[in-house]
This record gives sequence, C-alpha cells and structure tokens, in this order.
Amino acid sequence: MQRRHIIQTALAGALLAAGAATMAQTYPSKPVTIIIPFPPGGTLDVVGRMLAQRLGQQMGQSFVVDNRPGGAGTIGAIAVRQAAADGYTLLFAPSTHVTTPMTMKSAPYDVNKDFAPVALVAKAPLAIAVNKNLPVTDVRSLIAHAKANPGKLNFAIGSTGSAGHLSTELLRRSGGIELTIVPYKGSAPAYQDLIGGQIDGFIDPILGSSSYAKAGQLRVVAVTSKTRVPNLPDVPTVAETVPGYEFHSWYGVWGPANLPRDVAQRLNAEVNKALATDMNEKLTQQGLLLTPGSIDDFVAFQKDDMARAAKIIAEGKIRAE
Repeated sequence: MQRRHIIQTALAGALLAAGAATMAQTYPSKPVTIIIPFPPGGTLDVVGRMLAQRLGQQMGQSFVVDNRPGGAGTIGAIAVRQAAADGYTLLFAPSTHVTTPMTMKSAPYDVNKDFAPVALVAKAPLAIAVNKNLPVTDVRSLIAHAKANPGKLNFAIGSTGSAGHLSTELLRRSGGIELTIVPYKGSAPAYQDLIGGQIDGFIDPILGSSSYAKAGQLRVVAVTSKTRVPNLPDVPTVAETVPGYEFHSWYGVWGPANLPRDVAQRLNAEVNKALATDMNEKLTQQGLLLTPGSIDDFVAFQKDDMARAAKIIAEGKIRAE
C-alpha cells in the first residue's frame, strides 16, 4: 500500500510538471491584461504601454493595458493578487508596489507572499522640478530658499511611499529643510498643478518632467542619480551639492503568487528581449536605465530595495493617511 502511494504521488508530480511545461509552450493562447495601478499619462504608463506593445508583437497575442488607479497603487495590485495564477493578468508597477505597504498600519497585501516577481524592467533616476516662477535654479538655491521660508514650500508626491516621496524625505533630511508634502493620485495631476503654480516642486522620474521642461513650462534643477544623465547633461546631480545623495524609482512586472515558474521564465525572457529592441534607445535617451536580468536577479534587487526603503520610512516616520 505504501509503495502504491509513493508511485501515485510521483505520477501526480510528473503530471503537474508536464502540465506546467505544456502551459508554458502554448502560452499565451488569449489576450493578456497588464494592470497599471496608476492613471494614464505618467512615466509608468508610457513605459508600460511600450512594453505591452513589444510583448504583443513578440508573442503573437494582445497585451492590453488596464489602468486601475487608486489606493496609492494598491487597488490595481489587489486585482492582480486576486486573479488566476495563469499568466493572463500581470502587474506593471513602480517601486511603490513594495514600499507603500510599509507605510500602512494594516497592509492590504504581502509583497513577498502574494506576488510572483517576473522581471525588473528599468531604473528611473528622478528629477527635481520646480515651478518656473520659483526663485530657484539649483539645489543650493532650493535649500537656501526653503531655509528662508521654512515649511512654506509645497512639494507634491504621486503617492505615499513612492520613490518621489522617499526621495523628497531624503532631500528634506539631508538638506536640513522643512517642506510641506501634498499627496496626489499619480504624477499627471501633480504636473498640472506644478505648472499652474498650485505647488512649488515635484520629484518624479525624468521622463515625466523632461518634456515640460523643454517646453519651458517648469524648471528642472537637479537629478537624483549618482552621475548626470545623457538627455539632461547641463542639469547637475543633487550629490554635487549634497554629497552621497542618490535615489531611483524602478519598474517591474509581477504575477499572482503561484504563477507557474515556466510561464514566469517565459515572460522574463520575452521582457528581456523587448528591452533589447528600440525600447532601449528610446527610453535611455529619456533618462531611464533598462535592467534586463533573471527572475532571481529581480528577487535579490527587490529585497535590497525594500531594506533601504524601510530605513527611510522609519526614520522619516512616513505613514499613509
């Protein structure tokens, strides 16, 4: 009897493995939905739609972007968590996906348990943009102006715990200044108010602010990367004024927990292939650093970034309202 049970268990395991392999070979056999948990128009949306188009061309099926804003990105994430783990519902999200729950009293999901990492897509240096009428031209004058007007400068954040929020908190502490934080539901409405003068500054990925800066609608005074970026060679880094300052946003693809490993690996390979197309040149020119790599590379990166973010959140006592 025991021998029969062992044989049955082995057969069941073999059938499951064969089923997973077959699924990976036939995947995708229908359209795939990529949920973006923020409104259209921001950097995340631009990159996500470009990636969806390339994946569709490569894999012979439609990859449809579905914007699900709200809850600082958690509404869209929860929709993916609750979806079938078959590869037909994916999440394309920024680093807020892992940092926002750290700011909540009761997190709506566990990043490590509820999602399957698929691919790290890109790192995004941030730009410090200010209203064009603000008497500020660089980080030094920004710090001086903030110190002369403590708490009077209003800085937008796209969501609580976002890279822009953590970068703003890092600037506040490292520069010894006080800033008033104004939360927004995504980058697009924040830019509208920055251009209109309702807020004074906004730290967001370079791709978001560069077009407005080139049109003269706002002023970019610094980038948060360690070195200057090719598409804004005349814009200094924060580190040139505040030594050691460096911060990035980043974008990744996840599936629901228990996503078959073979499907995840197929998606990972296709994402890496997409990043080697004209996406590379287009996004690199706009300040993004594309980051092809394995699933294990992504897991290790996510772990390290969560540890760094947790430190800033704890020291800044950042909490979602």
